[in-house]
Amino acid sequence: MPRGDKDAYTDKQKRKAEHIEESYEERGVPRKQAEARAWATVNKESGGGNKSGSGRGKKDTHVSSSRGGKANRSGSTEQRSAAARKGWVTRRKNAKK
Repeated sequence: MPRGDKDAYTDKQKRKAEHIEESYEERGVPRKQAEARAWATVNKESGGGNKSGSGRGKKDTHVSSSRGGKANRSGSTEQRSAAARKGWVTRRKNAKK
């Protein structure tokens, strides 16, 4: 099997890589680099190519997917509340204009 061949990956892994690649391209990452990052993410989450079939292979860890979002909020509760209040005041002020 030549290097870079994706035959060992399941359809689900291929779809996931395609979705991740599109996301990177939307953020302005060049296509080739977006593809490389997408497959690196799939490999990190699933451990590489999996053979399809019930009970075969390891489950996905989703470690890369859990990096952002609500799970890793920055700042304390008070800081987030203050930022929310500030945003509310700004939106209210701008709405009056």
